[in-house]
Amino acid sequence: MFTVAPFWTHKEAEKQGRKKVMRMLKNMLEERRMNPNNVNKDFFNYVIEELKREDTLLTEAIALDLMFLLLFASYETTSITTTVAIKLLMENPRALKELTEEQEKIVKERANPDSGLTWEEYKSMTFMFQVINESVRLANLVPVLFRKIITDFEYKGYTIPSGWVIMISPPATHLNPDTYKDPFDFNPWRWEGMGFKGASKDFMAFGGGQRFCVGADFARLEMAVTLHNFVTKYR
Repeated sequence: MFTVAPFWTHKEAEKQGRKKVMRMLKNMLEERRMNPNNVNKDFFNYVIEELKREDTLLTEAIALDLMFLLLFASYETTSITTTVAIKLLMENPRALKELTEEQEKIVKERANPDSGLTWEEYKSMTFMFQVINESVRLANLVPVLFRKIITDFEYKGYTIPSGWVIMISPPATHLNPDTYKDPFDFNPWRWEGMGFKGASKDFMAFGGGQRFCVGADFARLEMAVTLHNFVTKYR
């Protein structure tokens, strides 16, 4: 017999998990303060230096929140999107075949077959970029973006006043049939000839504007390396 836990139980578990992580981060911050000569230089060092400044706007609470966000954004989003990409490839033999052939060709053309992936090889992965773009479009791991209006502007006859906060929904664009034909289909070929895809009004997987995700290119690189090894070394 199967039972489904109530929604609030899951939410409570998430809250407790966050509290636990925040306690760990706070303890790590305090430990680093007590041992300022720690040889491991990382983000904690920059946070501590910033908190020491008299003119800083950063508080310990804000710093810990940012560190928690970095842990989530830099790990969970990429790993989940890569998992979605693998699932979509397994459900689409044609795409898997084309990606495998592209990646195996890269390996065969190496002077040393046992050498690691190079930057030049990565940049040559035409179909890989198409697969990644299509995977992040369908994954939609960031369901909403918030932006504060800094100047009044009109949109379709409505005036949006300064100071308001608007909510942007990337999935509404990524799954819009007027923008993408058969939007729920996994179709990497729709990106053919487009190469790397940054932010636009039709593609906001990594945000946009001044707050475009600084880790977008690194996330693509992580996905490409994982999928390269997946299709060339596993069946």
